[in-house]
Amino acid sequence: MLCVNVELNDRRYPIYIGENTLTNPELYPLNAGQKVMIVSNPTIAQYYLETLTHTLEKIGCVVEHVLLPDGEQHKNLDSLNLIFTALLKGNHGRDTTLIALGGGVIGDVAGYAAASYQRGIPFIQIPTTLLAQVDSSVGGKTAVNHELGKNMIGAFYQPIAVIIDTQTLHTLPKREVNAGLAEVIKYGAILDLPFFNWLEEHIDKLVTLQTDALQYCIARCCQIKADIVARDETEKGDRALLNLGHTFGHAIEAHLGYGNWLHGEAVSVGMMMAAVFSEKLGHLAPQDVARIEKLLARANLPTVSPDGMQPEEYLPYMMRDKKVIAGKLRLVLLKQLGQAYVAKDADRDLVLNAIRCCTQTH
Repeated sequence: MLCVNVELNDRRYPIYIGENTLTNPELYPLNAGQKVMIVSNPTIAQYYLETLTHTLEKIGCVVEHVLLPDGEQHKNLDSLNLIFTALLKGNHGRDTTLIALGGGVIGDVAGYAAASYQRGIPFIQIPTTLLAQVDSSVGGKTAVNHELGKNMIGAFYQPIAVIIDTQTLHTLPKREVNAGLAEVIKYGAILDLPFFNWLEEHIDKLVTLQTDALQYCIARCCQIKADIVARDETEKGDRALLNLGHTFGHAIEAHLGYGNWLHGEAVSVGMMMAAVFSEKLGHLAPQDVARIEKLLARANLPTVSPDGMQPEEYLPYMMRDKKVIAGKLRLVLLKQLGQAYVAKDADRDLVLNAIRCCTQTH
């Protein structure tokens, strides 16, 4: 088992990464008699709810659960209210710990519920998708979507622990595994060229969920994110770099309707658009763009815009992005492979040109 610590100014929390961590009661920062509310969905619950409940009962916890509808389209205020209702009906107070058992949607909604309920209760992340394990479960970003924009209603709220069991990935559809690899590739592209090089050598092992490669990969991604969060917990500076491809990708998700494309699939195309834009600005060499495209393709990810989505249709969503300041579009771009920066006033014509370049195979 591996452990990465997230070090913040006044607190820290562990990220445990290994096989069968779900069943190890020693990893849970809980005590006998403590009330716990597990938040999950029916898809995940059929595999892991009973196992987790049994582990918590070994500790002596009093366990309840609430199941949310499955899918990105349910990452909304209605699902948030389901959690609040369950907590209130069960007479839960500030001494209850919320546990998010699931992918990024469950983690984000449960985390925001924990941040809001009685002005804040503890919560634990148990991410069961690769995307959640390498990205969304770490760092305390919690939110729900609005029909006009993704993650527009939320809070920065840190978990007290993240428990990653790589065995859960073996019940994950291949499409979901691939979507998680988009966020993995992002880390190498923005901050860690040696890791990007490692991914080029080992991507096939990750696609097939080979244990050693998988655990190293997850730990490396968590360490990169933990280091950034330690410097910039509430995204005032460096943390924005983690959003490479996300401004384009969120536009795809919102336009198509949440859940029609997976988040990682949309981010994959968004990374291509950011790479092409960076090349047009003279930062990336064509061979660098080709390396990114090839690696994404080897992870079975899309690299071109969805059929029927026009370049002009991206901009209204992009202008509602949280990085927009004073009406100026800010984008995460690449100065070179392994080094990202925030462009503070992206030229809209160049943005449209980059999108157009990714609407056909190139």
